[in-house]
Amino acid sequence: MKNIFKHIAFGLVVLTSLNSCDDFFDVNEDPNNPTSENIDPAIVLAATQVYTYNTLARDMNQLGNLMMNNWTRDVGASNSSYYFNEHNYNVTSDFYSSIFENLQLRTANYTFIQNAEGTEYDNYKAIAKIMKSYYYQYLVDLYGDIPYTEAHKRSTNLTPEYDDDLLIYRNLIVQLDEAIALIDNAPAGSLNPGGNDVMLGGDMETWKKFANTLKLRILLRESGRTASGTYVQDKIDEMEADGAEFLGANDNVKINPGFAAATNKQNGFASLFLNVNDAFVNNYSSTAATKYTIEYLTNTNDTRRNRIYAAASNGSYAGHQQGDILEPATNYPVSHIGPGLLINSAQDGIIFTAAESFLLQAEAVQRGYLTGSAKDLYESGIKESYKILGLTEGDAITYYSQSISLVNWDSSAGNEIEAIINQKWIALNGINGAETWIENTRTGFPAHVPLSTVAPGSSRPIRLLYPSSEIAGNTTNVPQQTEAQAFTSKIFWNE
Repeated sequence: MKNIFKHIAFGLVVLTSLNSCDDFFDVNEDPNNPTSENIDPAIVLAATQVYTYNTLARDMNQLGNLMMNNWTRDVGASNSSYYFNEHNYNVTSDFYSSIFENLQLRTANYTFIQNAEGTEYDNYKAIAKIMKSYYYQYLVDLYGDIPYTEAHKRSTNLTPEYDDDLLIYRNLIVQLDEAIALIDNAPAGSLNPGGNDVMLGGDMETWKKFANTLKLRILLRESGRTASGTYVQDKIDEMEADGAEFLGANDNVKINPGFAAATNKQNGFASLFLNVNDAFVNNYSSTAATKYTIEYLTNTNDTRRNRIYAAASNGSYAGHQQGDILEPATNYPVSHIGPGLLINSAQDGIIFTAAESFLLQAEAVQRGYLTGSAKDLYESGIKESYKILGLTEGDAITYYSQSISLVNWDSSAGNEIEAIINQKWIALNGINGAETWIENTRTGFPAHVPLSTVAPGSSRPIRLLYPSSEIAGNTTNVPQQTEAQAFTSKIFWNE
């Protein structure tokens, strides 16, 4: 594991000093100045996987959980500044700007890897294409039009043009198809990433499943657009005809290069709440469960509550109403991040869950795009959600056997899609908040989740705004926006 962290440290230098690009340096070779010809993609891969994960696990996850009423401020953070912008939906060009900035920068090394010379790196190229597509979907989902075809060119193009969000989405499918083809046709002698792949350890069959599952998510995101119906169906038909496999039971895509309770080695999510000695930091005590979500899980007898949230000081499970400011003197027990999510600094990071895969498949079947049993897939998704949180399949069966709408499949007749998205909201609570916020924007579900009590209007934001750094540095190309457009300017799949 020490070598992995050396690679990660070097990869970070590559990330920051190269600002990575298709054409790195137009200079003569110098061993002290790495170029695309003398940097081994094997060294870059692990670092890029870790640093892109950190943006997902920290900024994106936190923002989504606040948008979807899973997290709020605690009494200990009762001053109006803590989570003030999130609770007030104060979306500006400086609001979570690190998502755009970090993903645009850090995915550049995936571009470097996929452009590496030599077929011996075909498996590395495939992984790079899959992961770049994974994060570019989120860039489109959160921002709409973004630099894509002209991105990652460093000094050859410091002001890339913005590509149409629909066209980017369509190209992501092309990239994923190419990734699968690279894996299937990798020539003899191709290098297996092995331990340099700190996500799946070079398991290329699971990488193919991940690529197929990501394709399904991209296609379903677009499926609500009337003009895309035939395209989505044709692409899913192609997947079925090719015998595409999706992430299945226990196929959780995780990351761990050797996370540890030490400086610069902590799991990115855990480091939000724990210091290098695995003791709670202020952000843990300041981030509370919401009263709404605690009560929803309690009222549906969902034992995931006790894993998503921790017991309060008096042994109960309780939360605050999101947006409320409570006086420090208020003696109100509250739950924080739970033991199913927060273990220690060495815990695995989670990038894509088997639960989400099954729920995507359930939606595809229910909408008529895939063949199969939507009910069985839905129940499998719940089982996988319970398991990843440390519970059992038996616990899951007890839960979804209750005659409660949005819990039991048969009791949700007529509302099956809402039941699927509702279960995704629960399954990704604390794991991938951004995904549930985006899905709520796409579908309107779960419709029962309330807004913050200090929301300025009758809806939550549906997008992020381009950051100040982009407005200043790429003025000619960045689309002009007003702050009101965070609530009105729709991504193509939501139009």
